[in-house]
Amino acid sequence: MPTNVLVAYGTTNGSTAEIAETIAEVLRKDGLTAEALPAAAVPDVAAYDAVVVGGGLYAGHWHKDARRFVRRHGKALGERPLWFFSSGPLDPSASERDIPPVPGVKKAMYRLDAREHVTFGGCLREGAKGWVARMILRNGKGGDFRDFERIEAWAAKIGHELTSRADLV
Repeated sequence: MPTNVLVAYGTTNGSTAEIAETIAEVLRKDGLTAEALPAAAVPDVAAYDAVVVGGGLYAGHWHKDARRFVRRHGKALGERPLWFFSSGPLDPSASERDIPPVPGVKKAMYRLDAREHVTFGGCLREGAKGWVARMILRNGKGGDFRDFERIEAWAAKIGHELTSRADLV
């Protein structure tokens, strides 16, 4: 039976959801069953053999839905191959260097033995929700800094790990 992978995400304006959808699409191309779902909409992870969790970064914290998902499903996540990603910097820094996880994500990684974390650039467009987002846009700091080639390469690496190593699942 093929490995069933959940890509759960927390997002406010949808750009992290687009990253999660891209990851799930790459995993499906690698022959895995994968779906991207909002973290708040996942009642149980029992049906999944592996999980990728992502969250947008806001003021040094992962999106609340991603944090709650990890807390709510912590025991089950610790029993599966697990990867984390963050999206956030509104500049090219995430494509230029490795950005470590924020402290809360780092703690969850150690506690749940996550295999890896990566930070991707963020995206903030006109019409974004939230006072802070509107202020950032008013100051000319918005834009799309996601590197989809890098996202796809990372997802392919996960897919390769899952399809080439039976001991992961």
